[in-house]
Amino acid sequence: MEIGRLRNLVTIQRLVAGQDEIGEPVSTWVDVATVWANVAHKSGLESIKADAPVSVVQASIRIRYRTDIDAGMRALCGAAVYDIRAAIPDVAGRQFTDLVCETGASEG
Repeated sequence: MEIGRLRNLVTIQRLVAGQDEIGEPVSTWVDVATVWANVAHKSGLESIKADAPVSVVQASIRIRYRTDIDAGMRALCGAAVYDIRAAIPDVAGRQFTDLVCETGASEG
């Protein structure tokens, strides 16, 4: 893999359960890793959900080979938040892992 293609700094986060000061259950995002990546947007889809316009963008994020990332985690790149739908490691070459992601924003 050409290192020069990894030009976006991305933070991978996992949702963990915990408790607040009074013992109430809370969920919070914690950092797993900050890595260099290549972020490529695949398509945009606009639809109407619950009477509010929604824009969904599919993205592929390629990072160096890792096996500790899975669906349900998220990736932060600048102000964008990407929900990781699948992590596909290059098992044969052990050079990269592709993250299949979506990000969306509603208007209104």
